Amino acid sequence: MDLPDLIRGVNRRLEQVLEAELKPKGVSLHQYRVLEALTERNGLPMGELATRLFVDGPTLTKIIDKMVESAEVYRGPDPHDRRKVLIFLSRRGAAHFEDVGPLITSIQQEILDRLGKSDAAALTNLLSELLCGTNSWPSLASRGRETLDHK
Repeated sequence: MDLPDLIRGVNRRLEQVLEAELKPKGVSLHQYRVLEALTERNGLPMGELATRLFVDGPTLTKIIDKMVESAEVYRGPDPHDRRKVLIFLSRRGAAHFEDVGPLITSIQQEILDRLGKSDAAALTNLLSELLCGTNSWPSLASRGRETLDHK
């Protein structure tokens, strides 16, 4: 298996485990990630929240709409820019996160323990380096030109 397949496979398996734990609590994985992000920093603009969750704007809008309906989050104006809308964690959302957060943290810790401290740190560093360095990856267009130039 090549690296992209391995990354996708590990990600999918992790998502399946997390979803199985969250479903009985009435929380989707995307909703959990919204709650987690807002617990870390409450009052995020939609664009920043979409970037943190690795989802596009329309997908995030659907997630947030559902969470507003269930009173887990609410929208409010940005005090510095009235044109922007910020997403805030409600008391109900915070309570929901307190209920499921430790469960997810324990699953994540089990995975890290399975890898061992050194390998977990190495893997975290390597994945962070890949993720943060994506702007320096060659584009498909430039890769195509390089291939043509070398023929």
